[in-house]
Amino acid sequence: MARRNSLKDDWKFDADLSNVHEISIDSIILPSNQPRRYFDLQKLQQLKESISRHGILEPLLVRPVEKNGQYELVAGERRYRAAKEAGLTLVPVTVRELTDDEAVQLALVENLQREDLNPVEETEGILQLLSLKLKIDVAEVTSLLYRMRNEVIGNTNQNVLISSEALRIQAIFNDLAFIAWESFVTTRLTLLNLPSEILEALRIGRIAYTKAQAIARLKDEDKRKELLEEAITQNLSLAQIRERLKAVRPPKEEPQTLKQKMQDITHRFQKAKAWDDPKKQKRLEKLLIQMETILAED
Repeated sequence: MARRNSLKDDWKFDADLSNVHEISIDSIILPSNQPRRYFDLQKLQQLKESISRHGILEPLLVRPVEKNGQYELVAGERRYRAAKEAGLTLVPVTVRELTDDEAVQLALVENLQREDLNPVEETEGILQLLSLKLKIDVAEVTSLLYRMRNEVIGNTNQNVLISSEALRIQAIFNDLAFIAWESFVTTRLTLLNLPSEILEALRIGRIAYTKAQAIARLKDEDKRKELLEEAITQNLSLAQIRERLKAVRPPKEEPQTLKQKMQDITHRFQKAKAWDDPKKQKRLEKLLIQMETILAED
């Protein structure tokens, strides 16, 4: 689904060309809480080659910091990194006066509008954005989202969806315009519960989401890690991964016959303390009479 720029527009994000000027790339510092942590090296190389030929077509967004004329990068880290690799000394920027919260929110929005953001970073970015907008921590945001979902399917009491936080969450997802909050809860929050090694592989783009989900169903940790590495290094298809899962899963045990169940129960009763409980003894006597009646019918 195409993504629109409504949140960017709310911030008047698009660069005013009359306000664009060049500054030294060495005067730009990266924020300590930059929301995006991983970049596709191949795409970064492609961007570097493009910048080497054509320059930076979209200015970076920066804000001034109180350090000898330095600027903090707010949006455009891929362009910044590629420009560094390309050896540029001057880069075009738009300078904005922004608070710490405004800078983080703009960085999150800029990242969420990108098409190449992996699903884990996208999920974490949305949670961070909601946390900043609602001024509650990420754990509270997650809890609220699950409560909203439970309300929709009728698992909890009323008055969840009409809360001010819930209404604001719906409005933020409407502005993001590429995923509904219900879909986010059911398909994205579950990502964060994946085993750590699978979550990390997803986060850095080593494996596709559908393949990661399939591998995560394997409970044996060593076998799961082995299959994950095999899927990545050999670029296994989803069908191939499913075939390997069938091969490593233990065969299902045959259900016990009625005779086997009776033998098992008899063995367990011999070790149980039911014989010392008068109430349980009376119930056992009734069961014994019923069993004797059945045997007498033969």
